[in-house]
Amino acid sequence: MLFAHDTEVALQSAAALVNTGSGGAETLVTTHDLDRFVEEQQWTGSRTHDEEELDQVRSLRPRLRAIWTSGVDEAVERVNSLLAEFQALPQLVRHDAWDYHLHATPAGAPLASRMAVEAAMAFVDVIRAGELERLRLCAAADCEDVVVDLSKNRSRRYCDGGCANRAHVTAYRLRRAGGDARRGR
Repeated sequence: MLFAHDTEVALQSAAALVNTGSGGAETLVTTHDLDRFVEEQQWTGSRTHDEEELDQVRSLRPRLRAIWTSGVDEAVERVNSLLAEFQALPQLVRHDAWDYHLHATPAGAPLASRMAVEAAMAFVDVIRAGELERLRLCAAADCEDVVVDLSKNRSRRYCDGGCANRAHVTAYRLRRAGGDARRGR
């Protein structure tokens, strides 16, 4: 494990949120879509289940995406802005199946606030560890998803959307085509 478990979960959740609006393919269209996303990502705390909550969550995505494409100083500025705006107050909590971990907003804070602050706290760990390069864009030319590289050797280049498989198949076919041409076929 590179970072604390809650940091890794928060980074992956932030990436999943950013990717819900990536490449023009909106997957948070309805409040039901948001409900499903919140359940999949195991978010806890209060919810309003209304259009305003959905709009607030969707409006958070470009702010988080910008951190993926920022240099260190700009990322620090963006993270500090999120922490200040949502009045983060870190504290240790334990709930459900989770042992002690950090929360920086009350459980009753709006969902988008909790998402913003949890992502910002995770980015703090990434920046402090000098590991900002682990946040990158998918290497596939036709994909705009963000990637969190938690591999030991910093080798993850593709998102979870099947881009790695498509790239490998394309490379294989190119190698085969080149091999066949050399044999006179």
